Amino acid sequence: MRVVMFGYQTWGHRTLQALLDSGHEVVLAVTHPKSDHAYEKIWSDSVADLAEQHGVPVLLRNRPGDEELLSRLKEADPDLIVANNWRTWLPPEIFDLPTHGTLNVHDSLLPSYAGFSPLIWALINGEREVGVTAHRMDAELDMGDVLLQRAVPVGPRDTATDLFHRTVDLIGPIVIDSLDLIASGRAVWTPQDRSRSSFFHKRSLEDSRIDWTWTAEELERFVRAQSDPYPNAFTHHRGERLRIVSAAVSEGRYGGTPGRIFIREGDGVVVVAGAGARSGRLPGLVVERVRTEDGAEYAATEYFRTMGGYLTTHP
Repeated sequence: MRVVMFGYQTWGHRTLQALLDSGHEVVLAVTHPKSDHAYEKIWSDSVADLAEQHGVPVLLRNRPGDEELLSRLKEADPDLIVANNWRTWLPPEIFDLPTHGTLNVHDSLLPSYAGFSPLIWALINGEREVGVTAHRMDAELDMGDVLLQRAVPVGPRDTATDLFHRTVDLIGPIVIDSLDLIASGRAVWTPQDRSRSSFFHKRSLEDSRIDWTWTAEELERFVRAQSDPYPNAFTHHRGERLRIVSAAVSEGRYGGTPGRIFIREGDGVVVVAGAGARSGRLPGLVVERVRTEDGAEYAATEYFRTMGGYLTTHP
């Protein structure tokens, strides 16, 4: 088949590499220009560089739909478009152009976690598994019929970084298997169960702010979901922003006001957590490592030399 690829960052890079390895003919790659957005500088392997290394023509676009792009697509005469991590909606004159339409590869187990940053949101929400879905693109974002899915389990101490590496390794096999099914006429497309669908927005700085009324279990996942190199979960101490690099749920139960820097436990410092903490029946969050705004990192027992005081949501 003649294939056009739309994609960006490492997800798009892995997809293009799979297409190059598949034996099908990659006739055009469309990708976004480089961005200074915090989340787009992470996992930023270049689709454009890979395409150029293999003699594949490249177009850079923030959004599709201009006449030059449409003309180039028609000239390329693709049997299939494959998209992964394309940041904007593709119009029907593009996704319906090829004989076999457009295959979108999304890093969640659709219909759950359509949209943006699905691994981070899934870990925050305590999902037991994450994965990758190959589905047919239609007019609704991430809602088209599913061809293939692959899943990996989420461990009790996994970070978003761990889950990224596991799921990105699924891209190559799922792309190659999907193309084999489509080319051979054996593809079976399954409609998504809309009653189970969920759609998540792009993340911003505000989404990393800690709320100490959340339970310790929720906060521990929140910290793991924003592991390096992602922007970390943050709070404020004495008016200054403080990033929580690693944390655990306490063994003991602690009562008091959420956000109180309370007592040492093990290798960390317990911060009272949970709206019901005044009952004394809830565990606290054991803060293990922190990072200040100048980039310096400390063990919590080193940073909090004395107990008392509060971590706050705002300065």
